[in-house]
Amino acid sequence: MNRDSFSELLAFIAVARECSFTKAAAKMGVSQSALSHSIRSLESRMGVRLLTRTTRSVLPTEAGERLLETVAPRFDEIDAEVMAVTEMGTKIKGTIRITAIDYAVDSLLWPRLAPLLQTYAELQVEISTDYRMVDIVADRFDIGVRWGDQVAKDMIAVRLAPDLKQTIVAAPGYLAAHGVPLTPQDLAQHSCIGLRLASSGGLYAWELEKEGREMQVRISGQTVFNGAYQMLNAALSGCGLAFLPEDLTLPYLQAGRLQSVLADWCPVFPGLHAYYPSRRQSSRALGLVIDAIRWRA
Repeated sequence: MNRDSFSELLAFIAVARECSFTKAAAKMGVSQSALSHSIRSLESRMGVRLLTRTTRSVLPTEAGERLLETVAPRFDEIDAEVMAVTEMGTKIKGTIRITAIDYAVDSLLWPRLAPLLQTYAELQVEISTDYRMVDIVADRFDIGVRWGDQVAKDMIAVRLAPDLKQTIVAAPGYLAAHGVPLTPQDLAQHSCIGLRLASSGGLYAWELEKEGREMQVRISGQTVFNGAYQMLNAALSGCGLAFLPEDLTLPYLQAGRLQSVLADWCPVFPGLHAYYPSRRQSSRALGLVIDAIRWRA
């Protein structure tokens, strides 16, 4: 395969991933016409159409999907190895992209990453907050951070925190006005603060457990958010009941600004873990970030 074929393949991967000639051209720093020429040349050489172009989007054909799934990861591996060799110099540089839930970012990641970034001025970290289950390989993240039971088995997992008890909390004023729920069934009579799941579009059903009995409670209320800290603020404002990690609510429970209910039904969740594909093990920048955020008992 000649060098032109490699550049044409890279052009195809960029367009297929962005689903747009405009975005791909901007990302690669070339003109759209040059990008279109590369794609046409590749399709002509292979004798098969790789992209379907419409007025609104560009999508891979069946052949294009196969090429994207088989060839793109190999180029990603080359990029990772080139970066690893580059990092063997005296300076640590590069960008580590992380997807995590907002609670993990504020409570764990940022406090541990800030000193690292001060030490290595050319190291960059890009953090995206999200509650949906992200395919970190397809979305080109280096690290994902989720609860331990959400980590795929083919990933390398690193514990970031111990297992964590959940709490159901509300402001004292809300409980005084609406009563204290004594059973999970009582939650149906209360305004519960919801968490919208981006992956499904539905509301998170509270996962409760008592003496081995598990229950998923579908809640409703006046307010719905997609982040833990907004839910916490809503509970503090007296908007209803919230289902949140204990270490997030504990300072407010101790100060009397929140009260805990149904404590015997609140489960312990597997601790937060960082996970990443094994093929990225060789990156020194990744290794530094993982070492900085890992849990040390």
